[in-house]
Amino acid sequence: MTMHNDPLEELNKLVPLQDKLRATHKSVADLFPFIVRIAIAIYDPETSVLKTYMHSSGDDNPLEHYSALIDDAPSLKEILKTGLPRVINNMLTFEGSESEHTRRLGRYGYAASYTMPMFNNGIFFGFIFFNSDKKDVFDENTLRQIDTYGHLISLMVINEITSIRVLTAAVKTTGNITHIRDPETGSHLDRMSRYCRLIANSIADKYQLDDDYIEHLFMFSPLHDIGKIGIPDDILLKPEGLNDSEAEVMHSHANLGKRMVDEILQNFGLENIEYVDMLRNIAEFHHESVNGQGYPSGIEGEQIPLEARIVAVADVFDALTSARPYKSAWSNQAAIEELNKLAGEKLDRDCVNALIQNLDEVEQIQAQFREDFYG
Repeated sequence: MTMHNDPLEELNKLVPLQDKLRATHKSVADLFPFIVRIAIAIYDPETSVLKTYMHSSGDDNPLEHYSALIDDAPSLKEILKTGLPRVINNMLTFEGSESEHTRRLGRYGYAASYTMPMFNNGIFFGFIFFNSDKKDVFDENTLRQIDTYGHLISLMVINEITSIRVLTAAVKTTGNITHIRDPETGSHLDRMSRYCRLIANSIADKYQLDDDYIEHLFMFSPLHDIGKIGIPDDILLKPEGLNDSEAEVMHSHANLGKRMVDEILQNFGLENIEYVDMLRNIAEFHHESVNGQGYPSGIEGEQIPLEARIVAVADVFDALTSARPYKSAWSNQAAIEELNKLAGEKLDRDCVNALIQNLDEVEQIQAQFREDFYG
């Protein structure tokens, strides 16, 4: 009997998807050294936006925090239309080289590219890019072998995203019970989750946030108020201000949310999905204040996890600019003035500035996810 060294042994381990992608890239590069980068982009069907998600090339990433409408990338849209992969054996002569993403890749020395669409049960959800530092390398024999790796990567991504969607669906289903009782709406969650992504992208360089973190923040942020399921109707739906004892009960939704998340993760066997601590932090700490006067723990400043600070700004801004049975919607300008007052006291100043400095994109989100009678 002889022993065999499995080059993909890392895939058997309980490690993040990022580590599995890098292990897969190493195996690919052992066969094809010219493949110097594998990257994944995720498609958001609600906005038709393609977003960078994950890559295997360490700190060398020409498309960090990059997103674009699929309509602005004609060659990628053609892949979506036909369902067939795309080969570019010389990016310098590629007819779509005027696009921003192609120019960025060229500046980093990538000379050729192979792009595979990813489908889950026939539904398109993104692309895998195999980038080469040499041109004219993607022949039929090479592509047949790379295709196997591409489908393996696709399955790993599907598994990761499906796990998150199972978690999200479980929480959202129970969350719908909350929103039947709670004046907040589904449109609120659509908007605030996109505000979170907008803020995170804006501060990404300062806080060294990668696209993986930002995408998980986008996916997890709508679950911030899951703990409200445990709040009695007479407090949750009370139109006027709460007294001290009622406020204490309302404040308990943060700890309740954390406990509910833990229970759902355990019941669905999802404790090991990537960034799961981010979800716990969002549920528990999104009402903390940077001056230490928030709840449930009274932590302050950078003791508050960044994801919770981001969610707090997005949540407050959308609450101010949304109509509720007990209040009219504030104008964006009035809400911005209020955010500036709260910055450095209740809210993180960097996160507030990030939202304010991207008001054009805020208005686009508001236009796309308008409130209606049914939310």
